[in-house]
Amino acid sequence: MPHISTDDGVRLYYEEAGSGQPLVFVHEFLGEYRAWEPQLRHFSRKYRCVAYNARGYPPSDVPESPDDYSFEHQRTDLKAVLDALKIDRAHIVGLSMGAFATFYFGMKWPERARSLTLAGIGSGSMPESRARFAAESEASAQSLLDGGWEKSAAARTLTPTRVQLRNKNPRGFDEFVGMVRQHSAKGSANTLRGYQARRPALQDFAAQMAACTVPTLIISGDEDEPCLDASLMLKRAMPSAGLAFLAQTGHACNLEEPELFNLLCERFFHQVESGQYRMRDPIAAPGRIL
Repeated sequence: MPHISTDDGVRLYYEEAGSGQPLVFVHEFLGEYRAWEPQLRHFSRKYRCVAYNARGYPPSDVPESPDDYSFEHQRTDLKAVLDALKIDRAHIVGLSMGAFATFYFGMKWPERARSLTLAGIGSGSMPESRARFAAESEASAQSLLDGGWEKSAAARTLTPTRVQLRNKNPRGFDEFVGMVRQHSAKGSANTLRGYQARRPALQDFAAQMAACTVPTLIISGDEDEPCLDASLMLKRAMPSAGLAFLAQTGHACNLEEPELFNLLCERFFHQVESGQYRMRDPIAAPGRIL
C-alpha cells in the first residue's frame, strides 16, 4: 500500500490516477480518499490526481494524542504529500475539514498552489458559532470513544446538511454511511478534539486573505447553513476568489451534485491554466449600490 511520511513520522495513505497537471484532493471529516471517487474518475482523464487519507483515517496512521492533529499538522501534512510526490505546484481541492486545511496551506505556502478550491468551508468559523462548534466537537469525540462509529454513524450522517444526499441518491448515501462505519473512532475523536475544536477562525487570516493572489474557487450548497455566511465572507475578503452556490444542496456537494461540481472545477482550472482567471476589479468592490 502506498504511503508517504510526514515531518513528524506519521504515515499517510494515498492513491494516484492519471497524468498531467497535478490535482490533489483533501477530504472532509466524514470522508476519506474514496469519497472523491466521482472526481478521480472524471479528472484522471486529463490530470495527475492524488487523494490521501488524513492522519487518523486508516490505512493512514492514527496518532495517540489530540495534540498531534492540530491545524498546523493538517496543512503541513498536505505539504508533505506534495513534497514526497515531487509536486512543485498543484490545483488543490478541499471539502469542509479538508477545505480548512487547503485554506491554511494556501495562506502559508501560496507559491505551492496553482489554485485553491474551498468547498463546504466555514463550519464553526463565524464568531456566533465558534463556542457551540467547539462544544459539539468535544461531545461528539466522547460519544465516538464510548460507542464507536457503529453506533454513531447513523446519527452523524443524517443531519440537516446531509439529508440532501440521502434524498437525491439513496444508494450513494448508503455507500457513504458504510465507509463512515469503517473509520477509526480514536482517530476521528482525536481529529475532533485536536483539529476541529481548536482550529483558528478563517477571519484570523484577514491580512493573508487580502493579499492572496492564488486563484480561488469557493463552492457551497445553498442548504449548507453553517457555511453560507463564511463563504460570503471569504468572497468579500479575498480579491482572488470566485463563489458558486449549488441549489438545494447540502454539505457533501461533490457527492450530491458530482457532474455540476466537476463542471465548476473544470471550468475554473481551465481559466487558471489559460491565464484568463482574473483578480477582482477594484471597480467591483462593494461600497456603492448604483
